[in-house]
Amino acid sequence: MSDAIKHECGIALIRLRKPYQYYIDKYGTALYGANKLYLLMEKQVNRGQDGAGVANIKLDVPAGRRYISRYRSVDQRPVTDIFEKINKKFRKAFKKNKDKAKDAHWLQENVAFTGEVWMGHLRYGTHGSNEIENCHPMLRLSNWRSRNLVVAGNFNMTNVDELFGKLVSLGQHPKDKVDTVTVMEKIGHFLDEENQRVFERFKGIYENPDLSDIIEDNLDLQRVLHRSCRDFDGGYAMVGMTGYGAAFVARDPAGIRPAYYYADDEVVVVASEKPAIKTAFNVDYSAIQEVKPGHALIVDKYGEYAEQKFVEPIEKKSCSFERIYFSRATDPDIYNERKMLGKLLIPQILKEIDYDLENTVFSYIPNTAETAFFGMVEGLEDHLAKQRKKAIMEGILFEEELDRVLSFRPRIEKLVAKDVKLRTFIADDEQRDDMVAHVYDTTFEVIKKGKDNVVVVDDSIVRGTTLEKSILRMLDRLGPKKIIIVSSAPQIRFPDCYGIDMSKFREFIAFRAALELLRERGLDYLLDEVYAECVAAIESGNASQQNHVKAIFEPFTNDELSRKIAQIVTPGDLQAEVAVVYQTVENLHRACPYHTGDWYFTGNYPTPGGNKVVNKAFVNFMEGKLVRAY
Repeated sequence: MSDAIKHECGIALIRLRKPYQYYIDKYGTALYGANKLYLLMEKQVNRGQDGAGVANIKLDVPAGRRYISRYRSVDQRPVTDIFEKINKKFRKAFKKNKDKAKDAHWLQENVAFTGEVWMGHLRYGTHGSNEIENCHPMLRLSNWRSRNLVVAGNFNMTNVDELFGKLVSLGQHPKDKVDTVTVMEKIGHFLDEENQRVFERFKGIYENPDLSDIIEDNLDLQRVLHRSCRDFDGGYAMVGMTGYGAAFVARDPAGIRPAYYYADDEVVVVASEKPAIKTAFNVDYSAIQEVKPGHALIVDKYGEYAEQKFVEPIEKKSCSFERIYFSRATDPDIYNERKMLGKLLIPQILKEIDYDLENTVFSYIPNTAETAFFGMVEGLEDHLAKQRKKAIMEGILFEEELDRVLSFRPRIEKLVAKDVKLRTFIADDEQRDDMVAHVYDTTFEVIKKGKDNVVVVDDSIVRGTTLEKSILRMLDRLGPKKIIIVSSAPQIRFPDCYGIDMSKFREFIAFRAALELLRERGLDYLLDEVYAECVAAIESGNASQQNHVKAIFEPFTNDELSRKIAQIVTPGDLQAEVAVVYQTVENLHRACPYHTGDWYFTGNYPTPGGNKVVNKAFVNFMEGKLVRAY
């Protein structure tokens, strides 16, 4: 995505199902769990580079020994930073106790991060400063082992105010009014209540300390999650560990945020993406399962696991942006979906170049658009195959013409490459724009000046600023007749509130285009009408019932908005004609039929909180407030 946005986070969980000594004996290292978690996290670093965190819990260590360990980092390479510190602990321990390097009992009593339950988190900050206190996992500590809670997640809640109010009504005094704290404290509250419920049930039958073990054996984490999460509104995949070793991964009822798991007799593993599990554990993709919406994968203190429903699932609306851009394309399903997204753009592209393939060069930017580009090339080849068949069927007899038809291939070039070593650190706006323009390198002398069209595929066009300030000017220096920027995603019209940092209307080039079209056609009054409807809905408490902002886009076709976007992003001194082609929502669903979350394109939010957020975001825009609406 040439317009970089922050998004998603990554989660990872490993539960070693056999005694710690087993892994030392079989794999020859006390770092088996740490090494596997490192791989899981490195293979998901695309999901978060602002910070990272790791937590580990030991099972059945004696009282007085530390059994919960945690490291977090906001270093430039946070995952590497954390695991270097973990490895340093082991090296220090082995230096003085070489004979204990493979003694699981001694290691667990004397060295941190030697537990059987591991949690990892990668952070992309959509809210709050990039400080270590904002990094997951979060801890909620108690002297009672079964009341300790460690939580990390990939989530945003749309109803933080409501959740905060409920915590206060329960008698709590939360330290901060953010979804991370409210989620943590809400689950913690009901974990405390579940502990008390089981304690009351068995207190006359068993005496302490045996009662502690009985409580741990009888805690119902499904019940805890149901009571905690039933009023959550948002997208989430949360991973949690209790102090006694039970763990869970809970997924929202619409399946907005992703979560996958694999299990065998040695491990239970969870990650946000399948390729991470595939790489770390060398398993078949068919063995990796998706955690069902509204369900939690719950692993008890003995390593037994089951998927259990904790909230009622609703229609599945998993995030299509995962398929377009965020997740790794090494997932075979995602790879094929992205190729199909490129392939389905062919009719629009051919129309825009007036079917002049001979004088058109095809390329892509950035590298993450490469897979969609491959699909587009396949679509071009299919089109040419049909043209060859038609020419032969219509009886072209001249050998020269037949040779030309049979041998023609699309012109494919690497026109743009990003110089990752060049950093735009200059603060002065004018000089900084000049630096931005040189972050990309261009391949010269492959374009026929004044004659060729250039078609460049991008994953998505969000703000359009990189196009305007850098890419279009750079391509124009090649001397093409026409530049066509092609987005494999539809027009982004509405804010996201479930985990992606796209929260303000003024950021969207499609919204800016709609505003200009409204003014040009004398429809400005729609802005005031929609504003009044949004304000009234918020004041009456009905803002979650309907997305009133859809009315802003209803007067215009996709093509009208695309043409206006092209005008907005085209610098006044550009020589080439510019066109912008967007994927259609219908083709998005054809390419990704099992991942139909499309609210940023259509305004069809999967939860009531989404409607409330979009209406509030529009009010913020009209009132000039530069804040998130959730």
